[in-house]
Amino acid sequence: MAIMQQISLPAEASAQVGWHTKTVPEVLDLLHSHERGLTKEEAVKRFQEYGFNKLPEGKVDSLLLIFLRQFQSPLIYILFAAAGIVFAMGEVIDASIIFAVLLFNAIVGTIQEGKAQNTLLALKKFAETSATVLRDGKELIVPDTVVMPGDVIVLQEGEKVPADARIIFSNTLKVDEASLTGESESVTKTDTLVPADNLPASKAGLPVADQKNMVFKGTHILSGNGTAVVVATGLATEIGKIAEKISSIDTEIPLKTNIRYLSRAIIVTVAVISVSLIVLGVFSGKSLKEMFTTAVALSVSIIPEGLPIVMTLVLATGVRRMSKRNVLVKRLQAVEALGQTKIIAVDKTGTLTRNEMLIQRVYADGNIFEITGSGYEPKGDIHLDGKIIDQLNHPELLFSGRIAAFCVNARLSFIEETGIWKTAGDPTEAAMLVLSEKIGFRHEALEQETPKIFELPFDYQKKYHATIRAVDGKNFLTIVGAPETVLLLCKNIWHKDGIEVLGEEKKKELESVFHNLAQGGFRVVAYAINPDTGRSVDGNAMPSLTFVGFFGMSDALRGEVKEAMQRVRAANMRVVMITGDYRLTAQAIAKEADIWREGDIVLTGEEIDKMPDDELAEKLARTSVFARVTPDHKLRIIQAYRKQGEIVAMTGDGVNDAPSLVAADLGVAMGKIGTEVAKEASDIVLLDDNFASIVSAAEEGRGIYKTIKKVILYLFSTSTGEVLVIAGALVLGYPLPLLAAQIIWLNFVTDGFLDVALAMEPKEQELLQGKFERPKKWIVDGLMAQRMFLMALPMAIGTLYLFQKYFSAGGGSSLGGETDLTKALTISLTTLAVFQWFNAWNCRSESKSIFQMNPFSNKFLVGATGIVILLQLFALYTPFLQKILHTTPLSLLEWLIIIPIASSIILVEEIRKFFYRRKILA
Repeated sequence: MAIMQQISLPAEASAQVGWHTKTVPEVLDLLHSHERGLTKEEAVKRFQEYGFNKLPEGKVDSLLLIFLRQFQSPLIYILFAAAGIVFAMGEVIDASIIFAVLLFNAIVGTIQEGKAQNTLLALKKFAETSATVLRDGKELIVPDTVVMPGDVIVLQEGEKVPADARIIFSNTLKVDEASLTGESESVTKTDTLVPADNLPASKAGLPVADQKNMVFKGTHILSGNGTAVVVATGLATEIGKIAEKISSIDTEIPLKTNIRYLSRAIIVTVAVISVSLIVLGVFSGKSLKEMFTTAVALSVSIIPEGLPIVMTLVLATGVRRMSKRNVLVKRLQAVEALGQTKIIAVDKTGTLTRNEMLIQRVYADGNIFEITGSGYEPKGDIHLDGKIIDQLNHPELLFSGRIAAFCVNARLSFIEETGIWKTAGDPTEAAMLVLSEKIGFRHEALEQETPKIFELPFDYQKKYHATIRAVDGKNFLTIVGAPETVLLLCKNIWHKDGIEVLGEEKKKELESVFHNLAQGGFRVVAYAINPDTGRSVDGNAMPSLTFVGFFGMSDALRGEVKEAMQRVRAANMRVVMITGDYRLTAQAIAKEADIWREGDIVLTGEEIDKMPDDELAEKLARTSVFARVTPDHKLRIIQAYRKQGEIVAMTGDGVNDAPSLVAADLGVAMGKIGTEVAKEASDIVLLDDNFASIVSAAEEGRGIYKTIKKVILYLFSTSTGEVLVIAGALVLGYPLPLLAAQIIWLNFVTDGFLDVALAMEPKEQELLQGKFERPKKWIVDGLMAQRMFLMALPMAIGTLYLFQKYFSAGGGSSLGGETDLTKALTISLTTLAVFQWFNAWNCRSESKSIFQMNPFSNKFLVGATGIVILLQLFALYTPFLQKILHTTPLSLLEWLIIIPIASSIILVEEIRKFFYRRKILA
């Protein structure tokens, strides 16, 4: 594979060399490069050696491949085998019917999956990204696909990082690594060496989030600029390693597993019954050929030929319903998997939160103001002590808003096409800009009234940002930065009534406020001033400062999350949050979202590293938040849940989510903010990025699972009835009451319309009220098995009774006086058909009487019942079908005998439902 070969050298180097532990000269030496970049000749040579700097693109399946994939089911294999045997016995029409149904099933599945694939392709953005590189010391703009190891790249605000690189020079460089690490907070980059002895002993290297002197492919430059030397491209990058890991992970959707087990059960059942009957018949004196024919007929009875097509239609219907809720299903069987989900593992950034850093608390002059608002829109209420206040009455808040406006370089704009407010620049400064606008300041006006004289950009080591502006003829210094750093620089504290000395006791009080805000899930920055200083300041010798207050900011929770969580709990499902954020931040967000509750555990990636699998498994039940985790941790967590037998749905949007999206039983990606890697790895894509859509989809999935159980109950009860009829006739010494063509008529025509109609049964209202029981290994549970037997018994008894009445070995019939075997075969065929008409109505509910249910709530079943009645009349009264099915017309009297006997199946099931309801109420 060319792409694997292209990155062999960088991959080995990246695996063995901790680039962040090397000095810039060492890195350049190892890569045979220079700060002036590669020469053009060397770049061409390296391109020939390494190829394109890109990941393998997701393969688009052809319609032929999608079509062939529809046949990848053990049940389909069984049907092919049965059709082959029937064809070999000369029953060409019977075999053709089976093949035709399988073909129709494949066509329906192909159309649906083809639509999903086309929708997913439409989501992709094919914009080519450029990179600025140094070649022979000159800046060139090239496609990022031709960036090579050893290239020196220029990093500028607003650009996308084209490859993994070691920073050579950094000027207040800040990078958004949320798609890779899951952390919403921007990362300040530096060229400072990260010593090797700082690496955790349990790891080969630092997590990506802690490699401050590295930038990584696919991340974005928020502010500042710099240069870096490329150390890895393609699959050797951090994103590439994740993409490569996906290919080695294999999971199976629960429904596929259930059908596989069901198919095995059918195979074993058919084999055991067939062999037993052949042996029994031969020992009873019947010929081997006759018994083999009987066994084939019996096998055709047991195998639910209509199940694959009706399951495909049920799932396709679910896909259509989900699409109306902005849920794109890439694989049909994934629809039902959501219904079985017990654990929903959600990524915080972009899934639970908006990925928008907003200031929600302002501490100034002893007061804590609460700031509301939606997104970056510069509107919101301001609360103090639970009451909405007017900011004009609070000079401390006005002063704080002015300071916030002084210290920002971010920009705020309104996109008319979408009606959304957007920001550009550092997220912290963007949050301060929005706050100042909410309080009433206009940044453009302040820029003109108070021009900037001097600026000291945020420094990774100093941890603050300083500006000096001309205010009322004085040089007004403002500083915003890490609380612990700013407090050390402050000698005084500001009050609206004046300035006083900042004593130790007051400092401790401020530190307490800071810690309380942090424990509340807020990222806290402090702000201070010096109202009259020089025209510039030295970062190493700052003048004394006056402390003013704290800004508490957080990544805002999505509005629909809390309501969705209530629905999740009502549905007896559980949500756990998996994030790269710090413990306190993660816990606070989870608490706000109603994911974390008192008594729950928060596990960090570092703690998980120290745990054996057994200990991790023990803690899963009480853990609701996993914090400071890497992609490897996410994968291990998902696999731990699956080992415990839990059905897990994993949501995510970033590249770092991709391995766990693949490993989960069901991967759910965000359609708008999700990366292409995440979408490719998922089974379902939320087109509106709405967490609440997962719950709606789960409701749909549960309805689909219940519907599939109803269809299976109907098909298996009728098949069991047919088996008992054939087996009973054999034991009693009668001829076969059904021919192969008649069995196929019952299974494909009579069953075919009725089971499709059952698939349209309205969803039961209690599906999201905790009453839903997830399936075990087998789809057929104990109650279904009991119902199948109770339904099959009257079918067998009634059919055999009428068959023997109309069949006489030589002495006539007590009812009709007719010895024609064709009449007896017609009677048994029609009796079983009428039994199935009534049985379809039985299967609508496991507890409600059919007399309690509105018959017109499922108009499809009403229509299907009418259709199968007409088709049965055609089978009896048209010469063409009479010839194929070996039937003869029945009289009105014979119909009046068949219908009451067939209705006994309703009586039996109504009695069972009566006692079942009493048991539930007790």
